[in-house]
Amino acid sequence: MESSSSSSPDPGERAFEYVGFWKRFLAFLIDSMIVLVVLVPLLLLMHGTHDWARLGSYMQQAIEQSAAGGNPDLAAGVARLGFAGPVDFLVQVVLPIVALLAFWRFRSATPGKMAIGAKIVDAKTGRAPSNWRLLVRFLGYFVSMIPFGLGFIWIALNRRKRGWHDMLADTLVVYDDD
Repeated sequence: MESSSSSSPDPGERAFEYVGFWKRFLAFLIDSMIVLVVLVPLLLLMHGTHDWARLGSYMQQAIEQSAAGGNPDLAAGVARLGFAGPVDFLVQVVLPIVALLAFWRFRSATPGKMAIGAKIVDAKTGRAPSNWRLLVRFLGYFVSMIPFGLGFIWIALNRRKRGWHDMLADTLVVYDDD
């Protein structure tokens, strides 16, 4: 891994203004709100209010059972209520992943990153990353989550403000000066 020391940059390294942890966290919050605004209405259309009331009742029962020392099978219960089918998987998993990769590919940023004036670049060239780098960066999110989100916290410690996913994909998040 890269050191977080403030040594001088490599001679071939472009001078970028790196986006730090808190700004990137703000971009993440903006993106999360957008995802909720899109997904919640879709899920309400798919399941209607009756299904949501049944899910709420089931979750309450599971919490009570857990508090009493039981071990409720949440996954089975949610699936039984119809919230874990193929269409749910497409809407809740595939759609957000496709949207994320499309924004990265065509805008070099998610809406949250655009809102803070940031973009993702190839660390070597300073240009838009290749599709391969973007896929590695996405898969690197899972590495960054384990353990305890340390790969994301690393952004605050690294001199180039890179998370583990950035290092794996050899990308940077920089302020967009275009």
